[in-house]
Amino acid sequence: MNAIFIVALLVTLSATFSGLTLGFFSLNLTSLENKVKLGDKRAKRIYPLRKKSNLLLSTLLLGNVIVNTVTAVLLGNVASGLVASLTATALIFIIGEIFPQAIFARYGLQFGASLAWLVWVFIVILYPITAPIAFALDKILGKEPPTMYSKEEIQEIIKHHEDSPLSDIDADEEKILIGALSFSDKPAIDIMTPRTVVYALDAEKIIDEELLHQIREKGFSRIPVFQDKKDNLVGILYSKELIGFSLDEPKKVGEVCNKHSLIQIDGSTNLDELFNMFITQRTHIAFIVGEFDEFKGLVTLEDVIEEILKTEIVDEADKAVDMRKLAIISKRVLKQ
Repeated sequence: MNAIFIVALLVTLSATFSGLTLGFFSLNLTSLENKVKLGDKRAKRIYPLRKKSNLLLSTLLLGNVIVNTVTAVLLGNVASGLVASLTATALIFIIGEIFPQAIFARYGLQFGASLAWLVWVFIVILYPITAPIAFALDKILGKEPPTMYSKEEIQEIIKHHEDSPLSDIDADEEKILIGALSFSDKPAIDIMTPRTVVYALDAEKIIDEELLHQIREKGFSRIPVFQDKKDNLVGILYSKELIGFSLDEPKKVGEVCNKHSLIQIDGSTNLDELFNMFITQRTHIAFIVGEFDEFKGLVTLEDVIEEILKTEIVDEADKAVDMRKLAIISKRVLKQ
């Protein structure tokens, strides 16, 4: 009777060691560290053990080997060789391996936190044997590297979370997060408003009632200003500067426009770099020029934000939602 009790205790310990081995090592170290920073109490119990991965692994495997060996020996003392072997194999395989690993693999965080104290006990008991092994493994293999994900992998993780009913990430957040991860690799030319649909003014043009009416009808808050031809950009006319503008003294557009906030970029400039330019230089518009300084189109801060949000921002003054589509339509009309 005592032997059966001891065997049951040993099989239970075998199940615990086996389950904890799979449970602990199915928990990502980087993910655990993040949970600790967020105040997860279970992760705080597990992380000190999990970060000593080689010592933890040596302890759990050695403990499992010891109890399985003792179980087989005890069964050999109370039964014949073949019966003892079959019984030990069945007990260790089904109760000591299959069930605990299936359970701990799914609930590793919960069981790991609950049994962390027991693991510490065995670490202390087996330390004289496991410490040299862990030390050797640390020297040979080094520390466990942190888990790093590529942008594409993070995007897939976000999509997976949004699709799951267990996640609190909604469709809007998914769209914004994926936009924020992908916009930096996109060149400015991909979201450029082509010059064919850019409303621009000659610096020599006189500001009169007709021009003010035209500007009001166009609805643009910032208007490029050129000298003689569009390729020769000289400034930006801010529509707000024309509020209450007096026509008593005729002025040219070039006299009113801002000539100090002109950003000219190459079409291959990445959007994250352009976004930083907008912030540091405190302006909302950049002009794309070609190899020979020809004006190709423009990009605004609003365009970059739309790329991040993955949606069109339309205000009450906008006459067209997508200027790029307007340029394509205009090109088709001209061809006809």
